[in-house]
Amino acid sequence: MAKAYDNFLSQLERALSIKAFPEDLYGLLRSPMKQLEHELDVTMDDGSQQVFEAYRIQHNNWRGPFKGGIRFHPNVDLDEVKTLAAIMSFKTAVAGIPMGGGKGGVTVDPKTLSAGERERLNRAWTNAFRADIGPTVDVPAPDVNTGSADMDVIAEEYGNPAVVTGKSIAKGGSLGRDTATALGGWYVLQKLSERLFLDPETFTVVIQGFGNAGATFADICARHEVKVIGISDSSGAIELADGIDIRALHEHKKVTGSVKNFPGARNITNAELLELECGVLVPAALEGQITTDNAAKIRAKVVLELANGPTTVEADDILFAAGIQVIPDVLANSGGVTVSYFEWDQNMKNEHWPADKVDTMLKDHMEKAAEDVWLRAEENHIDLRKGAFLLALERLQAARRL
Repeated sequence: MAKAYDNFLSQLERALSIKAFPEDLYGLLRSPMKQLEHELDVTMDDGSQQVFEAYRIQHNNWRGPFKGGIRFHPNVDLDEVKTLAAIMSFKTAVAGIPMGGGKGGVTVDPKTLSAGERERLNRAWTNAFRADIGPTVDVPAPDVNTGSADMDVIAEEYGNPAVVTGKSIAKGGSLGRDTATALGGWYVLQKLSERLFLDPETFTVVIQGFGNAGATFADICARHEVKVIGISDSSGAIELADGIDIRALHEHKKVTGSVKNFPGARNITNAELLELECGVLVPAALEGQITTDNAAKIRAKVVLELANGPTTVEADDILFAAGIQVIPDVLANSGGVTVSYFEWDQNMKNEHWPADKVDTMLKDHMEKAAEDVWLRAEENHIDLRKGAFLLALERLQAARRL
């Protein structure tokens, strides 16, 4: 992930060169404000002690408390967490919410943990970082391989539900959180569809990834009768030009464990999936999927980034030159952190909002963010990612002055 942080720095440098900013701004944003590491000593079910490396990166808090998830993964390292924390500072600024950027991780394979071991790990994490988190300081959330049960434990151990978001509804979580990332991306796409020359009656969609974000986006497409012609998961990919029955695909995956061999569809490789001709390509899986190796082969009109960092800086230039608009991750997938902010706001006010209020507020926030990013890009004759970073820099600098 060291290269991923270089990718972020390149994006930062490009945005800073578009207009005049204070000379010291790059130096202040290129490194996190605080880098925390702890060893978590956890008692296992057999009575042995095991030590896990844990990280929390607090990148920037000019706009509000640090905000970002905690991931459990055997390959988690400091560079990965550092990159994601930095991106979060820009994502919250683009979304227009009063929070900053942070990220956490534990180097662990969660599949090896029992329920009791996992709970003790979460409690150890909370107590190790207790002095550096809090409702007005740093508000973690779920991420890769963590969920509401983990957040419930952290909130209980800390003693305040507002210390984390992504909790279960019974423990102070917000309605609408599970679908927020995909739904926010859909609202952005709808807001910009006319400007992107997408015919709402005929455009087709290809989705890389059938996890929470990808599968939810597929469900949204099905509800709006938008044809999804290609989908992948970690085992492979399928193509069906007449459109995939998403409900039937869910059942197929439940039975077989894979999207492959779906009746009527053609099995293809992940590389072939990305190169399918379509209206909208939705990378919703891993980072670094569109690079200089395949950017010239992309045949989508629009790339909507539901994943974090799926397109490299060099690939951005190739796509922009080819007339392919990339709706960047800091805008496209910011619905998740937006509804996380709504949850925090509800907890701080001791309120619980109905689903329709959350949905209406999410739609308003995403449409406003999309409009602001588009205008920055149009005014400066730049791509949407540079427009998003420029917007974020303006908001970060304004908060810094305050």
